[in-house]
Amino acid sequence: MNTNLHFANPFSLSRCTRTCGTARALPVALLSASLLTLSFPSHSADLGDLLKSGDTIADFRLRYESNDTDDTTDSATALTLRSRLGYETTSFSGFKVLAEIEDVRAVIDEYRPEDSNYDVVADPENSEFNRVQISYAKDGIHAVIGRQRIILDNARFIGNVGWRQNEQTFDAVKLGYKKDDLNLVYAFIDQVNSILFTETDMSNHLLNIAYSGLSAGTISGYAYLLENDDTEATLDTFGVRFNGTYTVDSADILYRAEYATQTSESGDAEFDASYYLIEAGVKVSGLTLTAGNETLGSDNGEYGFDTPLATKHAFNGWADKFLGTGSDGLSDTYIQAAGVAYGTKLVAVYHDYSGDDSGDDRGSEVNILAARKINKQFSAGLKYADYSAGDSGSDTQKLWLWGQAKF
Repeated sequence: MNTNLHFANPFSLSRCTRTCGTARALPVALLSASLLTLSFPSHSADLGDLLKSGDTIADFRLRYESNDTDDTTDSATALTLRSRLGYETTSFSGFKVLAEIEDVRAVIDEYRPEDSNYDVVADPENSEFNRVQISYAKDGIHAVIGRQRIILDNARFIGNVGWRQNEQTFDAVKLGYKKDDLNLVYAFIDQVNSILFTETDMSNHLLNIAYSGLSAGTISGYAYLLENDDTEATLDTFGVRFNGTYTVDSADILYRAEYATQTSESGDAEFDASYYLIEAGVKVSGLTLTAGNETLGSDNGEYGFDTPLATKHAFNGWADKFLGTGSDGLSDTYIQAAGVAYGTKLVAVYHDYSGDDSGDDRGSEVNILAARKINKQFSAGLKYADYSAGDSGSDTQKLWLWGQAKF
């Protein structure tokens, strides 16, 4: 993982410049005001039944993580507990209310940011309101207002970074409509709440339109227009994505392609870059083999295609060496094997990295995963990442062991 705890670009999720207490109180105030617009039952017995039939949220994840990076700091060891507690009411005329708090505590804290002498494990200790929202769903219309989780497509551009102990959430209004094979989503994001417990004021417009009525697969188009309120930097991304499966005898042929263009403006600087993805695979007898290339393009070696709101850990290797693309861009060629044996999910991935503009060797990486759902409430897993540096970078090995309980 990069040793810096921020993204080196105008959309860096820096600590809020306004009073953090005020920012954290926003979803609560928003929820309280919105509650006044709802017509709850007038009889206390009916209201009691409404609350009793809701869902309690209780989610605990204990995780060991090590980070051995070949640099000047010591290897990191972290044992952290993530706890989420909350409640969501049952639906009343399509409306639901949800409130959830999240807390991260370190049992072993030999890691940065808790101690600067160690390598990074991006799970700082803190507590926050993770989600505070009102949702509505009826007749194909769905809407959410408040602090919420937003994941669009495969989370390559907009995601919740669910792998980290503190997930990324958004203070936003999200509206959608789904009818037959058409699904439209629009969201306005006022604030980004990062995995590091920081807040950034934004004015982001997200539009995603997907159509799944094609026999060959699903096609989606998107426009993600981001603006940092403090720096006035903008990042506009427009793209199209196609994902499909074709069955031949007992095998499924898998294919996916995506293309996007991006314009970044900050002060007097303006850059343009492109994104490409091509992937093909086959699934037979429970084993899935895929190969592909993902390229985050460069503007003549001066700017690299950026995805600041993505679930980045899921892409370009689990060692998290490329959370910041770099001005040279990045080409990631990979092969993956995945399947299930004795109820355990198994995944192995190999990545080969190079610079998009220069073609320089950016290293290679091996990823291995074994995860098992023990029953409805409990799951456990093991994951390993081994990154070997190329012309630049530092060799890195990371190991995770975890257990999770959901009630």
